[in-house]
Amino acid sequence: MSKTLPFTGSGVAIITPFDGLKTNYDELGKLIEYHIENNTDAIIICGTTGEASTMPDEEHLAAIKYTVEKAAGRITVIAGTGSNDTAHAIELSKKAEEYGVDGILSVTPYYNKTTQKGLIAHFTAIANAIKIPVILYNVPSRTGMSFAIDTLKELAKVENIVAIKEASGNISYMAKVAAEVPDLYIYSGNDDQIVPIMSLGGKGVISVLANCLPAETHEIASYCLEGDYKKAAELQLRLLEFTNDLFIDVNPIPVKEALNIMGKNVGECRLPLIRMEDAKIAKLFSSMEKLGLTK
Repeated sequence: MSKTLPFTGSGVAIITPFDGLKTNYDELGKLIEYHIENNTDAIIICGTTGEASTMPDEEHLAAIKYTVEKAAGRITVIAGTGSNDTAHAIELSKKAEEYGVDGILSVTPYYNKTTQKGLIAHFTAIANAIKIPVILYNVPSRTGMSFAIDTLKELAKVENIVAIKEASGNISYMAKVAAEVPDLYIYSGNDDQIVPIMSLGGKGVISVLANCLPAETHEIASYCLEGDYKKAAELQLRLLEFTNDLFIDVNPIPVKEALNIMGKNVGECRLPLIRMEDAKIAKLFSSMEKLGLTK
């Protein structure tokens, strides 16, 4: 395949630390340094886990700009710029490109769900408006729609549509994508499926787990890229209880709780997301304790 990927390995779907209604840039800067020090391969800023949906455009774009400047070429930066309004997605994507990101992540339209032909028109318009790589984002549990295989075949013909973040959880579907759309690289969008997806040719993961365990998530992906699926599987399974507990409630509620438990001052999620109940926090704490992650 001639297309160039923005990264291989572990890309963190980084949380956005908040201080009330403002982004906490001091803490975001510390998190960026933490990921660079722990070998994370890319930072995905302002995605689902980053709560972009509750960030006004000015704040959203400022967080992207800050991340590019803070990273200063030391780590790949991908910006979440998706929208269910094509013109808005184009506007955000052009700004992100102007700031110097290495690629964008763009989710399928949600709520005003389109047709498969509409998906082709939507993503082609976004890709044609910029020169940097586009990663499609398939997460039907949140959007209520998915890419048909024939749709992906058409989108793969667009030069700068290079990959798909596959978060359907459907391994059979992912295998079909790998088999039938060879011109589109795949990233796992689920932390419990890094090894199976990469064994089918996936090039990495866009990870929630990496927020808390960046070195280990990088290691799982690296083992896979080296073809050592036995070691990768052993590590993924060792972390499975904690991985699952990061989704004990709506993402990113648990991962923000986990980071606060670890002593990182990332604040609370914004409404409509609220803090987990005590029983869930206790379960999360228990799995973290087993891994030595509690303060």
